[in-house]
Amino acid sequence: MIIFGASGHGKVVLDILLSNNMKVDFILDDKPDSTELLGIDIVKPDDVDVRQEAIIAIGNNKTRKNISKKYLFNYKTAIHPKATISKFANIEVGTVVMANAVINPNAKIGKHCIVNTSSVIEHDCIVRDFAHISPGASLAGNVTIEEGAHIGIGASIIQGIKIGQWAIVGAGAVVIKDVPDFATVVGNPTRIIK
Repeated sequence: MIIFGASGHGKVVLDILLSNNMKVDFILDDKPDSTELLGIDIVKPDDVDVRQEAIIAIGNNKTRKNISKKYLFNYKTAIHPKATISKFANIEVGTVVMANAVINPNAKIGKHCIVNTSSVIEHDCIVRDFAHISPGASLAGNVTIEEGAHIGIGASIIQGIKIGQWAIVGAGAVVIKDVPDFATVVGNPTRIIK
């Protein structure tokens, strides 16, 4: 297994893989700040075998999407052993699920998503590719998060809401109505600021 990204998010993904007794060969980074991360060598992605199993450990949703299109690795999921995931949930390749996250029945999580520490994704939610659910964020039942959307730390979204593609929900926001594509919303209740 290799990790693409030697940032703070890379540390968390590395910890998840090691917690699952997985061997990490090295970490790829095109602009590394050092030569190792938590004892694992960092190398530039010049001549890497794309058949290797990999996880993209970059928090920026657009960057993660661009890397997944440029480097066609054999992408895998990384799920912390202390995450709680229903056997009726579906998680696609490249997605990372952090410690204490909860994913309930019939939730569908797309490719290369981040389900961060202590977040909750309730029953029948849909989280599309490249979305990021930040630490402590909670999605009630039947919420849809479109591609690339970012749900900020501690945000709460009531049942049946749709968050548009590449939208941003600010930290601590309370979402009680749909959010349009590319909008930025903040507050309790949320209001569009961009």
